[in-house]
Amino acid sequence: MYFFLCILSFMDLCTSTAVVPKLLADTLSTQRSISLGACALQLYTVLLVSGTESLLLALMAYDRYVAICRPLHYPVLMSWRTCHCLTALMWIVNFVILIIPGISMSMQLCYPNHINHFMCETLAVFQLACEDIFGNKVLMLLTCFIDLFLPFWFVIASYGCIISSVLKVHSKRRLKAFSTCTSHITVVVLAYGSAMMLYFGPSSQYSTKHGKYLSVFSFVICPSLNPLIYTLNNKDVKSTMRRPKKN
Repeated sequence: MYFFLCILSFMDLCTSTAVVPKLLADTLSTQRSISLGACALQLYTVLLVSGTESLLLALMAYDRYVAICRPLHYPVLMSWRTCHCLTALMWIVNFVILIIPGISMSMQLCYPNHINHFMCETLAVFQLACEDIFGNKVLMLLTCFIDLFLPFWFVIASYGCIISSVLKVHSKRRLKAFSTCTSHITVVVLAYGSAMMLYFGPSSQYSTKHGKYLSVFSFVICPSLNPLIYTLNNKDVKSTMRRPKKN
């Protein structure tokens, strides 16, 4: 679990680094511009990291399923070799289904280019197209289905098995089992919920105002909340916070 948490922290750091510094610079500057190369770099970085994080959350749900439902098989099913291979596979799969199609897609941009957004987000960049990009939008929906919907339903299936198994055990063990999953469930709801509202909700039509708010929540607030969510569920942190301060 802590191995996957380290990877999640690294992904959140990458997302914040790709978005927040430029956002702060534009906030303090009157000349808010970005080069085409920097825009592409920011776009593909966020796509790769956020897409891989979606698979990572599904993998963390499977890790919890094995730990709770098949504890005796955990050292075999989730060995270090398996964890390393699955982590490498996540990055490779997302690079293949997100970055390679994105680079290969051609789109003619209108000039001058004015993005009504705080970052180079996919839906906002699509608004700059001077041609029919129906094929690009279909490809985006297909990749979102593979990289968002399928992992989300895998998470639901994993927790369905966990709940079914936990309800059969003693109440004290049941509470302990559920407590190990609360942080992950919270992160899953925030991450998948904001992403689905962004790409499959009303903002996907595209409402710039709503899209910007959802992007701020998905790419700025969520990466900042994840460490706090997991920290507050740590027993040592809780005991330290409850400990009275010495004068």
